[in-house]
Amino acid sequence: MTNKTILITGAGSGFGKGAAIGMAQTGHDIIATCEVSPMVTMLREEVQALGLADRIRVERLDLHDPYDIKQAQTWDFDILWNNAGRGEPGPVWEIPVDIVRRNYENNVFLPLELTQGVVQRWIREGVNEGKKVVFTSSMGGLFTPANWGTYVSTKHAIEAFAEAMQQELSGYGIRVQTINPGAYYTGYNETMADNPFRWMDDAKNFTKRADLRKGFDDFFATPEGRMDAQEQIDAMIAIVPADTGKFRNVSPKAIEDMLKAHQIAAWENQI
Repeated sequence: MTNKTILITGAGSGFGKGAAIGMAQTGHDIIATCEVSPMVTMLREEVQALGLADRIRVERLDLHDPYDIKQAQTWDFDILWNNAGRGEPGPVWEIPVDIVRRNYENNVFLPLELTQGVVQRWIREGVNEGKKVVFTSSMGGLFTPANWGTYVSTKHAIEAFAEAMQQELSGYGIRVQTINPGAYYTGYNETMADNPFRWMDDAKNFTKRADLRKGFDDFFATPEGRMDAQEQIDAMIAIVPADTGKFRNVSPKAIEDMLKAHQIAAWENQI
């Protein structure tokens, strides 16, 4: 594997941060981007303390800022890793539709806008050979548990866009992959689970706050809901810079097996 320059969105915490540091330590050059300026400063200080300032360049990239997107599309890198995301759980039949729209803006439309500009520039300038686009999807991109429908539907959309792009861009030498983590313990899922409670109202909604909270808490109390994130970070460190590999990368293996069984069973699902 040759040295790569990798642009990571959402590198201020969780998987993105851990993998950015790990890939830098294995010899790759990283453009680690954060959504908000204070995270940029904090990550720069951490990078400096780790002795990785020559390998990790930290920049702000707020996907809601069109100027940030335009600037990022001019940077020189080999791999675009669309890792940033947000989640809006809650019952699909009651969640406000404007919240659904915003979740799609965050997780689908803005990463697509960034990606289109990047790959079109690569092709236009003839520097597309060896380039790659990676999307952080989710185990939820491949099945739909109750009360997570909005968030996981954005990941279903990413799966569709990535699969289409893999076919469309193969003739240009640009590879496309997804990474589909299980419920690893990074704080992302746990914080996301708080989001419905800013709009749910027991005086208006049929779904009661206490019932939804108990469902979330019960899941996060299981081993499947609190898996060690380092396992996934180690997988990402290997997958993202690689010249070859699988299109879809699910971790851990037990989740991959569960998803395959679920997809087979879906053909016999009865209403």
